[in-house]
Amino acid sequence: METLTLISTTIPNIPLFFSLYFIIYVIAYLIIFKNWSPKLRPEASSCAISLIHGTPAVFLASKAIFVDPNFNFDSPNTIFQNLVLDYSISYFFMDLFHYLVFYPSDVLFILHHLATLFVFLTCRFVVFHGGCALLVLLILAEVTSFCQNAWTLASARRNDLEFAAKLYDYLSPPFYALYSVVRGCVGPAFVFKMLMFYVSGAAHNVVPKWAWISWVFVVFTAISVSILWVVNRWIDYFRERNRKIQKKVR
Repeated sequence: METLTLISTTIPNIPLFFSLYFIIYVIAYLIIFKNWSPKLRPEASSCAISLIHGTPAVFLASKAIFVDPNFNFDSPNTIFQNLVLDYSISYFFMDLFHYLVFYPSDVLFILHHLATLFVFLTCRFVVFHGGCALLVLLILAEVTSFCQNAWTLASARRNDLEFAAKLYDYLSPPFYALYSVVRGCVGPAFVFKMLMFYVSGAAHNVVPKWAWISWVFVVFTAISVSILWVVNRWIDYFRERNRKIQKKVR
């Protein structure tokens, strides 16, 4: 933690972390996934930077929260919390760049990244408070990251690699279940608690109304889309499972 804090006071964090993600993306695109088809390489490279961001962000955010003695929805951001926000801001800038270059028509993901950046940037550079609440949401969003990226990579190659197909089938149920619990239960419960705190007026002196209303709206929308996404995945899973059962019966 001391080393990271020292870095945050001597080097501009966002350019540093963005450069890190950019280098990893290029390495993934040109070296790690060079034998993958041109259609799949961008998505696989995006998974590479997501892996570098997701799980480390969970541990960093957890550390930043637990060492803050003033943890609350309106507590001032600590240096370490700002560092974690910068780490995630840089990732979303890099992944947004990826979508603008390779998938400019994917409006949903582009809007998601822009909305997420709005929340993190306003907390980090405008409001200077509420980082704890956003880091909890970051943990909930990224705790499924490793499994989701492995699932995504397996899904991309399941039609031409037997191992990928088996891995996809193996990962799907537990991944969907974990995702459902986090995004469908824990996430909404925390957002409701967050909303009740801000509605009570407890943070009116440090977190402007426009800020917390926009934060809650963005998070609520993101969770709603996530729930819709995982519901569709469950439907596809059971439809495919039933198809295989009927095929065996015949």
